[in-house]
Amino acid sequence: MLIILIVATVFASLAMAAIGVLSRQRASVMETRIQSFRNRTLLKEDLSVDLDIAFMDRVLKPSVEKIAETAAKVLPQKSIAEIQQQLVMAGSPMRLNTFLTFWAAMMVVVLMGALLVMVSLSAPLIPHKLGLFVVLFFIGYSYPRMWLKSKVKAKQKTVIKALPDALDLITTCVEAGLGLDAALQRVADKSDGPLAEELQKMLRDVSMGKLRREAMTELSERIGVDELTNFINSIIQAEQLGVGIAQVLRVQSDQLRTARRQRAERSAHEAPIKMLFPLVLFIFPAFLMVILGPAAIRIAQAF
Repeated sequence: MLIILIVATVFASLAMAAIGVLSRQRASVMETRIQSFRNRTLLKEDLSVDLDIAFMDRVLKPSVEKIAETAAKVLPQKSIAEIQQQLVMAGSPMRLNTFLTFWAAMMVVVLMGALLVMVSLSAPLIPHKLGLFVVLFFIGYSYPRMWLKSKVKAKQKTVIKALPDALDLITTCVEAGLGLDAALQRVADKSDGPLAEELQKMLRDVSMGKLRREAMTELSERIGVDELTNFINSIIQAEQLGVGIAQVLRVQSDQLRTARRQRAERSAHEAPIKMLFPLVLFIFPAFLMVILGPAAIRIAQAF
């Protein structure tokens, strides 16, 4: 009887072990199938998400970044740093990658046009072809930088024009009892243009924990105007030496007014010289034709 119980127990154990192994195999097969189904579902979702993304984000932006990386490898680091600085001084009209892509596209378009013109011209005009190729290459290479420099100069002219009035308002606010930060905030709120935008950015940096002298120094570097740089240096020195801010602002305001009057006088003195070239090239020939034209006709009829 005992032997029969032992044999039954062993047989039951073997049967349970076999059933467990088979169930595990079936479970592993089912888990594999479920996991593969989930992977296919995720892949379809990823594809659908990729198709839902706009064409600009899927194709154009990666292409622009690739072209910009290639241009950054070709150009020297000093030129890239200068371009980045000029973009900041111009008010960030575009990103560095966008500008480099625009520069590369400009070069390609101009060179393709130069090649088409060279192919269309006849063979004996080889010197003219080379000269035209050099001129077009120079235009394609220099035009983006010239455009960026013009944006920087336009912003600087606007800042120089608005700076005396802004400094007068700052001086009035400080003398009325406001602090320097509050006066700058009042000027930024009551005015518009590049100077107000840069003041807002500087005050935002100060509110985020940056030292005021560091924020003002960065403001001077972003604009690059000598008058604003002198003003900021005077404010920083006055804070370090303990001099009254109102007195410094009054002196700086008078100096900016004097500088603006001197610029106006210089422009007035330069006006006759600048007017000389259009007078000689365009107006005098027309006068000569109007005055001497009838006399020349009568002399021709007489002879």
